[in-house]
Amino acid sequence: MRSASEARPPEERGDPANAPVLAAMELLGQRWMLRVLWELEPGRLGFLELRRRMGNCSSSMLSVRLQHLQIAGLIVKNADKSYELTTAGTELGVALQGVWEWSRRWDATLTDPADRTV
Repeated sequence: MRSASEARPPEERGDPANAPVLAAMELLGQRWMLRVLWELEPGRLGFLELRRRMGNCSSSMLSVRLQHLQIAGLIVKNADKSYELTTAGTELGVALQGVWEWSRRWDATLTDPADRTV
């Protein structure tokens, strides 16, 4: 990631070279995507167990999210119908580690839990 002093000027942000990061942000910004990856990080899970861990995510929404993550190459459905992260999915988790650490520090600065939502 670029430091503030290395940030691209706004006129360069539309550069096609930025398309991969924008596509990744679009994919991961969809509701439940990061949660699915979070739940699969420790290891493979079957659909029912994953659905149980997802709280109020409907079965149909979970199915759609799993399909999108498979197409993106971040998870794989095994012969036993369990799901697990691919190498790319695991690498994404490593890349997001800094975000998770930052979020813990940020959360500790909030005095009102309502400040966590927009």
